[in-house]
Amino acid sequence: MGAPVSAELGWLDVETAIFESASACGLALLKPEERDPLRATTRGVGELIFEAVDRGARTVIVGLGGSATVDGGTGAARGLGWTFQDLEGAPLPEGGGALLNLAVLGGGWGLEAKLVALADVTTPLVGTDGAAPVFGPQKGATPEQVRLLWAGLERLGMLWAHQGRPDLATLPGGGAGGGLGAGLVFFAKARLVPGAEWVLERVGFDAALAKADLVITGEGTFDRTSLAGKAAGEVLRRAQAARKKVAVVAGRAVDLIGAHTVSGEGETLDLAGVARLGERAAREALGLPAV
Repeated sequence: MGAPVSAELGWLDVETAIFESASACGLALLKPEERDPLRATTRGVGELIFEAVDRGARTVIVGLGGSATVDGGTGAARGLGWTFQDLEGAPLPEGGGALLNLAVLGGGWGLEAKLVALADVTTPLVGTDGAAPVFGPQKGATPEQVRLLWAGLERLGMLWAHQGRPDLATLPGGGAGGGLGAGLVFFAKARLVPGAEWVLERVGFDAALAKADLVITGEGTFDRTSLAGKAAGEVLRRAQAARKKVAVVAGRAVDLIGAHTVSGEGETLDLAGVARLGERAAREALGLPAV
């Protein structure tokens, strides 16, 4: 929304930085009444990338998801020196609400580092299953605003196509972070990879899965979008492929075939409460009596 926030850079080694885009433009940074997807910007993501490179990073890993934005990554591009103008040559306001008037892309500074974007979903930039209709309402968009954001992202995708990247409009994961995934690919030459797979491989999930009788995973809201590349959905997919029982602990859940969901019924839980809910999920999934 243009207000400064503090965010942290993590370091996997002296040349590899990592951070969550939500730390700069996340929904959690805003009160519900402050959400405005027409104006929300990913500029802070670009500024964090630039800061990481300035501190010596040769590789920057950005986790996507949880953003309050639907700006197609144009805000992040601004943080990397890109400029945007309308047909009259006037500077374009920040946020996804202005993208429908976008006419001119002005090149950025370029990065002396590799950028890896970890997509939390397989959602594309545009289409009926694109970023605006799927995630816009979660970010506070009304139906009319969803249509405006959708049209703006289509406009951005068309301009990218004119620049030789017609594939970005339908790139799986391009709609992550309100289009930030596709935006980082175009504006920063990022490599877009499934974030859940990237994380699970690095924590040795498959080896642990082979020894497990029951898998417990969780998410704030477990619904159809959870199966579109999110961590809980990837855990569920791998567990089902290995013929393991699965229990899902969620603040709000919509039951899905093959998963035993246990809803927290909206109450706020501390760590002990989450543990109790996890135990309840395990007992119900295994058919054990409650304690």
